[in-house]
Amino acid sequence: MADPRRRDHENSEVIEVAGPWKFVTRRTYRTRDGNSWVWRSRHHRKRLATPESHGFPAWPISLTRILWQPCQLNWWIGIIFALGSALFALGSLLFLVPSLAQSWGWETEQLNGIFFAGSLPFTTAAYLQLFQAANAGELTPNSPREKKTQLFGWRPRDLGWLSCALQFVGTVLFNFNTFDALIPGMNWLQQDLAIWIPDLVGSVLFLISGYFAFTETCHSNWAWKPRSISWWVTFANLLGCIAFLVSAFFAFIPPRSPGFDAAAISVTFTLLGAMGFLAGSLLMLPETAQESPDPGDT
Repeated sequence: MADPRRRDHENSEVIEVAGPWKFVTRRTYRTRDGNSWVWRSRHHRKRLATPESHGFPAWPISLTRILWQPCQLNWWIGIIFALGSALFALGSLLFLVPSLAQSWGWETEQLNGIFFAGSLPFTTAAYLQLFQAANAGELTPNSPREKKTQLFGWRPRDLGWLSCALQFVGTVLFNFNTFDALIPGMNWLQQDLAIWIPDLVGSVLFLISGYFAFTETCHSNWAWKPRSISWWVTFANLLGCIAFLVSAFFAFIPPRSPGFDAAAISVTFTLLGAMGFLAGSLLMLPETAQESPDPGDT
C-alpha cells in the first residue's frame, strides 16, 4: 500500500478530526474517488513506514528488520532507551539483592554509579526523540518538513512535541539527581535538596510526558487498543512513569528514619519503572519495522 505521506493531499478532504483536548492527533481524509485514509501525528513525527497501520507486524517476516534497522532514527531511540532502562533495572536488582552485588564485588555505595550511567542513555534517547519531533514538519500531512534543522524547536500545539520536550527536561533532572547521589557525606537535608527534589520533579515531568504520549496514540484521554503496537509502546511507558513517581515519593529522606524500609520500596518501584520503559523501548523496534496495514485499526 502506498505511503499516505506521498498521496495527492490537494485532492483529499478532511472528514473527521480526533485528538485529546484541543490537540489534533488523527485526521481521516477522503479522496475524490471516494476512498479514505488516516493520518496520525505519531507516525508522521516518527516517520514510520506505514502511518495507516500500527498493528503488530508479521513476526516471521519482520524479525530481521526488528533486530537491525540502523537507518531508522526511531530504531536507535528504542535501542538507547532500552540500554538506559536495563542499567536502571540492573542497579535496582543489585540494591535489592545485596548478596548478588557483593558476589560481583560491588559495594552498595557504588551502585549509584550504575544509575548515573543509565541516566545518560535516557537523556540521549530523549533528546533524539525531541529532535525528531522538532523536525517533523507541520501538523498537516501535506505540509513540507522543515528545511532548516531545528535543534529543539518550539511546537506547543503539537502534543507529541510537548511530550518529548517534557521527557527531555525530566531526563536532564535525572542526570543531576543520579550524579549528586555519588557525592559522599551529605546529610538528610542536602540529600533531599540535591537528590530527592530533582528526582521528584523529573518523575512528575515523566508522568505528564508519558500521559501525553499515551493520549496521542489513543486520540482521546483514554482508549483500549490492544491490537495497536503504538498503544502498547506508550502504555508500557506510562506504567513505567507511574512507578518512577511512586519511587520518588518513597525516596524522600526525613530527619528521622521511618518505621519501614522506604529505600527498598523506592528501589523496587524504580525496578518496576525500568521494566516498563524497557518493554516500551523494545516494542519500538517492531513498531519501526511494521509494514502490513491492519484493517481493524481505527
